[in-house]
Amino acid sequence: MYHIVEARVREALAGFLSRRGISDVPIVTQRPPNVAMGEVATPVAFELAKRLRRAPRQIAQEIAAELTHGGGIAGVARVEPAGGGYVNFFFDRAVFFASAIASAGVRPAAASADTPKSVVEHTNINPNKAAHIGHLRNAALGDTLVRLLRRDGRRVEVQNYIDNTGVQVADVAVGFQHMEGKSVEEVRALAAAPRFDYLCWDVYARVTHFFEEDKTRLALRGEALAAIEEGHGAIAELAEIISVAITRCHLRTMERLGVEYDLLPRESEILRLKFWEAAFNELKNRGAIHVAPEGKNAGCWVMNLTASEGGPGGEGDDDAKVIVRSNGTVTYVGKDIAYQMWKFGLLGRDFAYRRFYEYPSGHTLWTSAATGGEAGAPPFGHAEEVFNVIDQRQAYLQNVVAAGLRALGFEKQAARSIHFSYEVVALTPRCAAEMGYTLSEEEARKSYVEVSGRKGQGVKADDLLDRLEAAAQAEVDERQADTPEEERRRIAHIIAIGALRYFLLRFTRTAIIAFDFRDALSFDGETGPYCQYAVVRARNIFRKAAEQDPMFHVEQLVETGDSAAAEHLKEPAGNDLWEVVLLSALLDYEVRAAVVAQEPALVAKYAFELSQAFNLFYHRHRILSEPDPARKRLLLQISLLAERQLVATLDLLGIEAPEKM
Repeated sequence: MYHIVEARVREALAGFLSRRGISDVPIVTQRPPNVAMGEVATPVAFELAKRLRRAPRQIAQEIAAELTHGGGIAGVARVEPAGGGYVNFFFDRAVFFASAIASAGVRPAAASADTPKSVVEHTNINPNKAAHIGHLRNAALGDTLVRLLRRDGRRVEVQNYIDNTGVQVADVAVGFQHMEGKSVEEVRALAAAPRFDYLCWDVYARVTHFFEEDKTRLALRGEALAAIEEGHGAIAELAEIISVAITRCHLRTMERLGVEYDLLPRESEILRLKFWEAAFNELKNRGAIHVAPEGKNAGCWVMNLTASEGGPGGEGDDDAKVIVRSNGTVTYVGKDIAYQMWKFGLLGRDFAYRRFYEYPSGHTLWTSAATGGEAGAPPFGHAEEVFNVIDQRQAYLQNVVAAGLRALGFEKQAARSIHFSYEVVALTPRCAAEMGYTLSEEEARKSYVEVSGRKGQGVKADDLLDRLEAAAQAEVDERQADTPEEERRRIAHIIAIGALRYFLLRFTRTAIIAFDFRDALSFDGETGPYCQYAVVRARNIFRKAAEQDPMFHVEQLVETGDSAAAEHLKEPAGNDLWEVVLLSALLDYEVRAAVVAQEPALVAKYAFELSQAFNLFYHRHRILSEPDPARKRLLLQISLLAERQLVATLDLLGIEAPEKM
């Protein structure tokens, strides 16, 4: 509703300018710092003052007078000049409230099939070991971005790239075959057992030491990589068993967080379907890459980079990125260029597709295949824009991928290749010590300790989730002893996931998160459980209202046919009620801001602010004991508006609101 009225204000301002033959002055609107100054303000008079050579205040008075007459603006009660030249617009509170409560909690219609598609690629865990806390941040950010884009009217396809031919998978395969002496069938049996990803976590850490003990053993890695890439031999079969089993483990972990995907594109198919070959020919034909004749890159196919793409901007070895090594093998960035071209539908080649998994929701997850595709697969790829959710350390490589698209003449697609970057998740020294890691004196003095998969250091995602659920279960058992056990388990799960997802999302993407169990497990302050409890509190009000009056039904509150809103929301006495109404109605305003800024933390902050505002409203007003029936109904309606908008906000963060806590 806020967006609608704000759009009408902007349209009225555009008409004011048009009537004066002005079309090149930007129309800026903003929210004033408090409701006493209105709901929308514009500084356009200051910009016009330069053009018209008149005082901004005088122009603001003229705007206010003209936009007040002639029928005014629908949904706006009055327009006033303010300060040295601002124009403030005051909403018709009763009309706004009626529209807001009627639409509260209503999901916008899904984007139509002809809406341009956004592809969001996230999670992308190497399928060689258990997921850790850093992967959870990637998944939480990516999944929330998907939810925000869909709320904003986008059609979104979610991809989770599986690098099943890389060094990490090869190392685990080598570990099983040469260090553990396991056969293919033995590994297949292990892969069918629970927590195979935990076993591989340990194997991966130990194989690192296995290589360090004897550097000649690194030849085993090279042989494994070649065999895996060709898809032949026992080591390649081991790698396939490992990567598929670990991928399924990762999917189960992410499903605990409410994360779903549409497609698992696998690197093995990118290689076998020769995606790179098609991209390589294009790059050669366009002159985008060349063979370095001398220097450290002699014999390599390289791409020169400008300063804006991560290189110095010259023409020497230092500003060239190797795309194909002198031995003919393709670098990661070379394959990423081909894959990015496929996402935009620029490659002229496509995968076959097979069903991989059916979520409890009924949603089908597909995976890429080289041959033998199944019927019924959606048309994947062909995106209008692509978001790659990858940590900040990959910024240079993401710049090179965009540079490759530009070199091929795909300027629009390069501009719409968005690196949705984020900083890493580390551990506080206290948390590292709790995990049993030995820290050096220098590490113990730092504010955080970086994790290392190769060293086996880090918080496994499922361990963290189990610990969070156990802590939540203890709280729920104490407070809800009479509730059936199964329901208590479900409540504990909802609270634990809410705590974790909010913890991962409330920090801006550029902030390093120093993870600590005590902080994540806290249910006070700016946390997910605090927001969840605001919803539970509102629902308790409705439950008690029904106990007071058997005829009461919460859906009746949506109907606003009396004058109570106009009377009790009137300023200035009704400002505290109006602030809750207005804040509750700002969800899509905040979603738009988060999408434009590409910052999910803005929505997390909004959820906390709305929870705070509702809790303050709850303590200020005796809702159920209010003697005036009309005012009591209004207070219940405001509670419903806040509850529904908060539920919708938490859903965008991937957080469910339980019925009890």
